[in-house]
Amino acid sequence: MQHKNIIINVGRQLGAGGHAIAKLLAEEFNCKLFDKEILNLAAKESGFSERFFEQNDEQKGFLKSLFHLHAPHVGDNNFYNSRFSQESLFQFQSDAIVKAADEGSCIFIGRCADYVLRDRDNVVNIFITANIEDRLKAVMERDECDEYTAMKILKTKESARASYYNYYTGKKWGVAESYDLCINSSLLGYEETEKIIAAFIKEKMKLV
Repeated sequence: MQHKNIIINVGRQLGAGGHAIAKLLAEEFNCKLFDKEILNLAAKESGFSERFFEQNDEQKGFLKSLFHLHAPHVGDNNFYNSRFSQESLFQFQSDAIVKAADEGSCIFIGRCADYVLRDRDNVVNIFITANIEDRLKAVMERDECDEYTAMKILKTKESARASYYNYYTGKKWGVAESYDLCINSSLLGYEETEKIIAAFIKEKMKLV
């Protein structure tokens, strides 16, 4: 469909259907989809275990959790390496994002990809929100928990996401001015929301 590579960055509230909608977009635009897959790439590039990246995914202040890991998971050489810092973990992940973007059209979910790729002109930044009732329902179904627990999960994870994003980008997570398009998936559902986003992308990127 398109004649040039495109990069779609998807920010999302927990339970808003970000991954499901991104998957539909990946199919429509024939893009590779990177969600937690980027953690595997970062692990390969850095030499750290993927488990280490997973435990600190989209969290600022990962050094606290470092000391709960055993040496075999971190690696003696890396542990004492002077490059080992909060910023180096972010850099490893950023390098993996850049490498993936260089290889062709792709969609990144979260992980500050919009900031990492901010100097490129083939990028579209989307943020997906949803009504709190729908988000709670999604978390309750996914985690098989009650509404009270789901609300705690939402608050904890979104606070971590916001802190991580705000710290590294200098922007504000979830605020409209940080993105090209913000959309509420509760209004029309995932499939129709994807169609609206796709139409926006085609117009912005002048795709034929």
